[in-house]
Amino acid sequence: MKDSEEFESLFSYGTLQDEEVQLSTFGRTLEGERDALSAYTQRTFGPYLNIEFTGETADSVEGTRFKVTSAELEEADIYEATADYKRIEVKLNSGKRAWVYLNSEDDK
Repeated sequence: MKDSEEFESLFSYGTLQDEEVQLSTFGRTLEGERDALSAYTQRTFGPYLNIEFTGETADSVEGTRFKVTSAELEEADIYEATADYKRIEVKLNSGKRAWVYLNSEDDK
């Protein structure tokens, strides 16, 4: 990675937090900070963990906000496509915006 590269924020609540998954997907471990996403809850969708919008401020999903390059974000798109996920932009509890994946049927 070059110092001049621009980074995107990617919020993960599941397997992308695992170092082995990061190494196999991106070829490196990612830098990240703990964060959370309000008004969503976690549930299982088939064999996959998913988030679902509830609109309830008391609901929250804990995870990690990672710094990734645009190319790595495309790699994450490929990785998450196997679970029929799509990427949306959200505002996290930290106030920062980030991309997150959820099942494409639940993209409210």
